[in-house]
Amino acid sequence: MNKFEEKTLSSETIYKGKVITLQVDDVALPDGKTSKRELVKHPGAVAIIALTDDHKLLMVEQYRKALERSIIEIPAGKLEKGEEPLHTAHREVEEETGYSCDSMEKVVSFYTSPGFADEILHVFVAKGLKKLENPAAADDDEFVELMEVSLEEGERYIEEQRIIDAKTVYAVQYLRLLNASQSTK
Repeated sequence: MNKFEEKTLSSETIYKGKVITLQVDDVALPDGKTSKRELVKHPGAVAIIALTDDHKLLMVEQYRKALERSIIEIPAGKLEKGEEPLHTAHREVEEETGYSCDSMEKVVSFYTSPGFADEILHVFVAKGLKKLENPAAADDDEFVELMEVSLEEGERYIEEQRIIDAKTVYAVQYLRLLNASQSTK
């Protein structure tokens, strides 16, 4: 047993939506007291660092209602029930960018906000991009504008707070490290 473990005494689902489920758990704390935990249950998601042959990142600009503004992001999307992350990554690249890729390699997986959510994000790198003549249609409620972003532009967008989400900041830093390692060879 972990010395910090919180034993669930009861759990109540208070909302079940298309993307998330919200639950409230009563827990026993390590010191014997009790508390409540408000939790977001999420099926997981993928994010794709899609690199062009000239080392630019494919990104999309889209409106994010939670922020009440548009931001620039790398392509991403949630896992469908029973879907493998690699399959989701290929599907999302096609739907959001209109491209396919020759290779898709997993880089890392991490939890986005473990203090209150169980969402795990699987990050992939896509290379050998090819523009498709008839790509899969994007979701009906998704409106995006495709962009090719250089490292310098990505860093500037971070400074300008046009890129403000963790997965996209990670992608820009990944490209920075990739460029640095190639320049030392």
